[in-house]
Amino acid sequence: MDSLNSLIDGFGTALTPVNLMWAAVGVLLGTAIGVLPGIGPAMAVALLLPVTYGLEPTGAFIMFAGIYYGAMFGGSTTSILLNTPGESAAVVAAIEGNPMARAGRGAQALAAAAGGHFAGGLIGTVLLVALAPTVASLAVGIGAPDYLALMVLAFIAVTSVLGSSRLRGIASLLIGLTLGLVGLDGTTGQQRLTFGSLQLADGIDVVIVAVGLFAIGEALWVAAHLRRGGGEAIPAGRPWLGRDDLRRTWKPWLRGPLIGFPFGAVPAGGAEIPTFLSYVTEKRLSRHKDEFGRGAIEGVAGPESAASASAAGTLVSMLTLGLPTTAVAAVMLAAFQQYGIQPGPLLFEREPALVWGLIASLFVGMVLLLALNLPLAPVWARLLRIPRPYLYAGILFFAATGAYAVGGEAVDLVVLLVVGLLGFGMRRYGLPVLPAVIGVILGPAAEQQLRRALQISDGSVTGLVNTPFSVTVYAVIALLLAWPLLRRPLTRRRAARR
Repeated sequence: MDSLNSLIDGFGTALTPVNLMWAAVGVLLGTAIGVLPGIGPAMAVALLLPVTYGLEPTGAFIMFAGIYYGAMFGGSTTSILLNTPGESAAVVAAIEGNPMARAGRGAQALAAAAGGHFAGGLIGTVLLVALAPTVASLAVGIGAPDYLALMVLAFIAVTSVLGSSRLRGIASLLIGLTLGLVGLDGTTGQQRLTFGSLQLADGIDVVIVAVGLFAIGEALWVAAHLRRGGGEAIPAGRPWLGRDDLRRTWKPWLRGPLIGFPFGAVPAGGAEIPTFLSYVTEKRLSRHKDEFGRGAIEGVAGPESAASASAAGTLVSMLTLGLPTTAVAAVMLAAFQQYGIQPGPLLFEREPALVWGLIASLFVGMVLLLALNLPLAPVWARLLRIPRPYLYAGILFFAATGAYAVGGEAVDLVVLLVVGLLGFGMRRYGLPVLPAVIGVILGPAAEQQLRRALQISDGSVTGLVNTPFSVTVYAVIALLLAWPLLRRPLTRRRAARR
């Protein structure tokens, strides 16, 4: 009851005209910035941090929350329409959303994404209010072996369900892991795959890899086939979701938060792993498995719902522990410190108006996000009416702008082109792009957790499986690997009975 009363007080704060205005400004700015390839919510919040110096803390954080949700939706918009993720959490949306857009169902894909963001954010924020103390205490108990097991699960799961063969999925994953090795070794300080370039000492930013593999690779692939396929515009399709679409999306909308929220709350979580796992789950459960890879709407609805719920989950660790689990949370933590506020167990006691106003503003921001962007779905889809030569020329421009904005180095543009050529080659030889992006995102973190687990166990391999949680996850991994072998005799028996 205390949480409910505090939330009601928070709505009193969030629904003031001034704070409503900041929430709307945040949603609009976040969506607009999220649409630009390579400029995600973390960069948006970081760029706007100096602008908020003159604002009082509550209004500033309410605007930050709007930017966060708006940028996540904006990232999925370009991911669906242009196969160009605005940020890493929107990578999965391109797998099914872009084929839907190319088939003239871009408006339906955007509507499914908007509904997923609303459902995931709503359920995630309710869980934030109800379960924050419990989830935070569980997150503290998760160690390096558990993180490593989760990352291995993400590697195995995504290579198992994508592409025409597991071998090609593993090859793509190895490409991503290799790109993730570029830079200085975090433990020894030695250079790895930098070829003597100081600019590569910090590694290759995941945004550059994602934009290069998806946007540049796609643009080069389309350019190579324009003479054969023509340069006609892609139809925008009719707006809104039909009855059949709603029947196929409401369950993924509800399942997504169950995956996304816990991962968002766990330190070193974020939206990447749950979106991948949500996609795998929806493909396993769907009655339309043949549509996956060709535009299954469940593959948009579930991951987008999981991503939105994970955004609410990240606030659990940040507000209750002062522990940021994503880049956006890290920037918001810096903003808290800018105002002389230290997130942690005492924050709810010392700054109740700010905390509960921020949480209440999440509900307000989601309503504004749905109200502003759902009617705009057909408008966004009309981007596809632009003839493809002009459309992809614009994608190349914005991709290069976004990549340059990441570090402000000319070498980033060279890396972007090289990665884009790699993406073109992967399309040419049938390698799925997503495992490579996962390798870049999770590879360095998996290496760090592996080393940490081995250091704790004094070099013993048993230190990787010394917790019930890690043993359970590895059992699931073994089942995933063994399932194709077990399925063949079962299929033969069923065929023999018939």
